[in-house]
Amino acid sequence: MIDRDTFADLVSALCSPVTVVTTMTGEGPYGSTVSSFTSLSNDPPLMTFALSRTSGLLKYLRPGARVGANVLGADQRDLASAFAHRNRGPCAKFAGIDWRPRGGLPYLPESAGWTAGHVERHVDGGDHVLLVVRVEEAESTTTAPLIYARRVFGTHSAHALAG
Repeated sequence: MIDRDTFADLVSALCSPVTVVTTMTGEGPYGSTVSSFTSLSNDPPLMTFALSRTSGLLKYLRPGARVGANVLGADQRDLASAFAHRNRGPCAKFAGIDWRPRGGLPYLPESAGWTAGHVERHVDGGDHVLLVVRVEEAESTTTAPLIYARRVFGTHSAHALAG
């Protein structure tokens, strides 16, 4: 059986896009940084991301809930850190952050990409829950994406050179 630290070291070497998933609650905007955002299907268009079972955002993202995903740009490290803080309720992470509503969801300008849709289902994933989202809106830009690998933020070198 593999020990937790060995597994964590392996997984930390994987490059992941840094994404802030958002929703609107009765109290206001809520969001959290995830590094597990990925495509699942082209037909129908599905994306997935995982949230810890202890995430405060999870209770707002039940099946049927609207959710947005802001794929951060290489220059948005500060946003990644701001939305990664735990135990901060709705609105708190948005204090002092430049955002605007887009299709009724919190949108972070300057992002490298954007998707919006509805949570279709939850899938058990041990200490996390995988959320499957049917994408209803998507936008991609030429902005170099922010990635996370080996516990450090960066970007893909070809994007950095092209920017």
